[in-house]
Amino acid sequence: MSVSDQPTAAGTTPGEDATVESAADLAGDPDPFQRLWTPHRMVYIDGADKPASTDAGDCPFCRIPSMTDEAGLVVHRGERAYVVLNLYPYNPGHLMVVPYRHVAGYPELDRAELVEVATLTQQAMRVLRGVSSPAGFNLGVNQGAVGGAGIAAHLHQHVVPRWQGDANFMPIVAGTKPLPQLLGQSWRALHDGWDTHANAPQAPEKES
Repeated sequence: MSVSDQPTAAGTTPGEDATVESAADLAGDPDPFQRLWTPHRMVYIDGADKPASTDAGDCPFCRIPSMTDEAGLVVHRGERAYVVLNLYPYNPGHLMVVPYRHVAGYPELDRAELVEVATLTQQAMRVLRGVSSPAGFNLGVNQGAVGGAGIAAHLHQHVVPRWQGDANFMPIVAGTKPLPQLLGQSWRALHDGWDTHANAPQAPEKES
């Protein structure tokens, strides 16, 4: 019995004759999934800006706190964690809550860090609501490279604002693409709006 790297069609076993369709041939076929098109992230996916090692010295999240707020896109600095704008955002205003300590795993956070990361995540949502009125959010922590973490050596919590129809926010119309808000504009609005909105009372969530 041999093991093959060749794909097999659903419902067949290796060795059976089957027609295997290349995924490239399926482009354009309808399916139930929405896509949030982010072609600007390809430079990151291709690895051009990923750290060379897992050491703190190569970690961008460890370097950012030494920068000015504007240069590092830091929106807010807490005692044990900070909030920073994602350099390769999925949506305008995509924030990350990052502990200062160079830890990879969520279980490695001490209680004080855990509380502050959660508090800053809540405040980041309030600020985004106050500044740009998103209809919803995606929150998440990707753990490990296989779990989707781009910088797996340093824990970071994603706060991604969502709007109705944003899965189609980059359509090509007559050969042009509408550009989302520039990073500098997003940073300025969120940085300047933090003190106003971070602790503002929130209205109950509405059903969409």
